Amino acid sequence: MGNRRMQRWVDSSSGGSSGGGRQRASALVAAAAASAEQQQQQQQQQRATRASFEQYILDLQRRIIEDAEALDGSGAKFVHDRWERSPGDPNAGYGITSVLEGGSVLEKAAANISVVAGVLSKERAAAMSSRGRAAIDPAGGQPYSAAAMSLVFHSAHPRIPTLRADVRLFEVAGQQWYGGGCDLTPFYPCDQDFAEFHAFWKAACDAHDPKLYPEFKAWCDRYFYIPARKEHRGVGGLFFDDVEASAAAGYDVEQFVRDVGDGILPSWTNIVQRRRAEPFTDAERQWQLLRRGRYLEFNLLYDRGVKFGLDGSRVESIMVSAPPLIAWRYNVQPEAGSEEAALVDLLRSPRDWA
Repeated sequence: MGNRRMQRWVDSSSGGSSGGGRQRASALVAAAAASAEQQQQQQQQQRATRASFEQYILDLQRRIIEDAEALDGSGAKFVHDRWERSPGDPNAGYGITSVLEGGSVLEKAAANISVVAGVLSKERAAAMSSRGRAAIDPAGGQPYSAAAMSLVFHSAHPRIPTLRADVRLFEVAGQQWYGGGCDLTPFYPCDQDFAEFHAFWKAACDAHDPKLYPEFKAWCDRYFYIPARKEHRGVGGLFFDDVEASAAAGYDVEQFVRDVGDGILPSWTNIVQRRRAEPFTDAERQWQLLRRGRYLEFNLLYDRGVKFGLDGSRVESIMVSAPPLIAWRYNVQPEAGSEEAALVDLLRSPRDWA
């Protein structure tokens, strides 16, 4: 019952009511007013959080693009494609797809913004509800909003792993939660590089809560798995979702997510600088193209974000994450004792790197 309707009910009923009845009715009015005020404050806070996070990811994209162009060093530049989700509806949101192709290190790099709103389809709602989000109706139909910065950097060098990362904020049914992560997909084994990458992210997590790295590292290993191949896509890193910024978390969730965003490119830079000048053979390049096939298999068959995006979003901005060149050959088996065989073995059994 609204505050004014409640007050009219109190006024009309209080004449013949006892003093206790009037007090109870007044208490109901006060409780309703307090609840309405609390709800209004929550909505204002959520709007402020959305606006602040949108500005953060726009700045993050700009900084990553500037630093990535400098790291590549070839003079190649990102091209930018701003799009509207629904030109007739300014509230539906927008995106900025930014792509560099043909660099000396970055064969193809995409750093994308998506700030969108809409109504959950039955398929999207059922998937979210199955993750334990009780406020989401699995039948769909609820309004949602989402803001994300995501990137995939495919290297031109077989000894430089593919870098994938994102940070995101989602809101539906009056609830907000964060997700994100950063992981490596290598083509050749290199313990030094993998240990350094994981040590970087362990330190970033430990600055907030020592429990985060083992939890989010294990989550990453579970998520980026290709059941049909019985392999993990890469050597992992961090992955998290459904993390709410509440006192119950025990750490500043929003600041942690921003620290993840700020650490994406620095976590990869030393690997690039260490490997970029190493010579490689045509056979190693062909192995890189074959392994890229696994990357695309995972994205098309299993990746939740790709499935979400293809359900009504802009296809070009979703498929921009695909590698620029891929090779598929029938039943390729690496030679026993080779580096290629060592990589496959590594991807079958995740290791603790930090």
